[in-house]
Amino acid sequence: MVWRQHRIIRLNIVVLLYLMVCFVLCPVSAMTVSSPAEVHSVRGNAVTLTCTFTSTSRATSRMSVDWSYRPQTGGPPQAFFHFSSLAFPPQEGQFNGRVKWLGSPARGEASIQLLNASLSDNGTYTCSVRNPPDVHGSPTSQTVLTVTPKVPAVRFSDVAVLLAFILLPSAIITLALLGRMCCPPRDKSQTQGYHSPIEVTPEDEPGFMQINRKEKNMTCCDLYFLDSDYEDYYIHKERPLAQGETMAVSQC
Repeated sequence: MVWRQHRIIRLNIVVLLYLMVCFVLCPVSAMTVSSPAEVHSVRGNAVTLTCTFTSTSRATSRMSVDWSYRPQTGGPPQAFFHFSSLAFPPQEGQFNGRVKWLGSPARGEASIQLLNASLSDNGTYTCSVRNPPDVHGSPTSQTVLTVTPKVPAVRFSDVAVLLAFILLPSAIITLALLGRMCCPPRDKSQTQGYHSPIEVTPEDEPGFMQINRKEKNMTCCDLYFLDSDYEDYYIHKERPLAQGETMAVSQC
C-alpha cells in the first residue's frame, strides 16, 4: 500500500517536471498583425487598405479575417467584411459592391481594396486576424483613412491653346512696338535735304519758276538780262526801294 503511494507521488513529480520543461522550451505562439497608421486617397479613386500578419502556425481553414469601420464622427465599429476560406464582401450599406479581397493567407496578407472612395469613407479601419492555436499577441491593427476632394487637373492641350491664343499675340504686338520705338520711320522730306523753317530755297522764290522756264534757247543778250533780273530781284528783296526812287535798267 505504501509503495503505491510512493509510486503516485513519483508520477506526479515527473508530470510536473514535464510541464515545467514544456512551459520553458515550448512557449505559447503569438499572432502579430500590422497595417499603416494613415492612408490618403482622392475621391473616386481605388484605395488599398494593407494588412499583414505573422504566425508561427500555418494558416489553415480555421484562420479568419475581419474588417470593421468606425466613422470619423465617432460611434461603435461596424463590421463590413469577413474572410474564412472564402471572402464574404458586404451585401448592403455604404460598402456594398465596393470591397475587393486582395489577401493571401499563405503569404500572411489580409489586405482589401476599397473602390470608388468617397468623403463618407473617412474614418478608422480595423483589421483582425485569428489563426488558432495562436491566441495571444496583437491580433488587430488600425488604419485611419482620409479621402479628399479631387482637384481638377489642367491638361497640356489646354495650356497650349492658352499660349497660342493669348500669350503669342501679346508677344508679337510687344515686339512690334519695340521695333517702332527703336527704329522710327524716316521722313521723305529729310531724304531730299534738310531746310530750315526760315530758309527759302530758290524754288520757293516768287518768279523763280517763271525765270527758269526762259533759260532754254537764250541769246547772249537774254543771259545778260537774266543776270540783271537776278541782281535786281535780290537787291529789291534785301532793300525795298524808297518812295520816288527808280531802278536803272541797262540795255544791251
